[in-house]
Amino acid sequence: MNIFVAKLNFDTHESDLQSAFEAYGTVDSAKIIMDKFTSKSKGFGFVEMPNDDEGQAAIDGLNDQELDGRTIVVKVAEDRGNRGGGGGRDNRGGGGGYGRRY
Repeated sequence: MNIFVAKLNFDTHESDLQSAFEAYGTVDSAKIIMDKFTSKSKGFGFVEMPNDDEGQAAIDGLNDQELDGRTIVVKVAEDRGNRGGGGGRDNRGGGGGYGRRY
């Protein structure tokens, strides 16, 4: 199970995150997302737990709980393909002008 963790303290380390989740079962990985320009935490991360029951127990036990002085949000991570949003262009023409182009 891939678990999303938000509102992390910017000083929380991956080992801290892993330790918190290991109280609920086996953790394959714990990753805090870092800003590529500043190398500082973005305040969220992901934990991978191979057992779904243990993962759900971790979500239930850690969501809205304090970790390193911050109340964290813990939930099942969404698939990357389901993020929506896009910024892509549509094929309706236009371009932001008034009226039709000829």
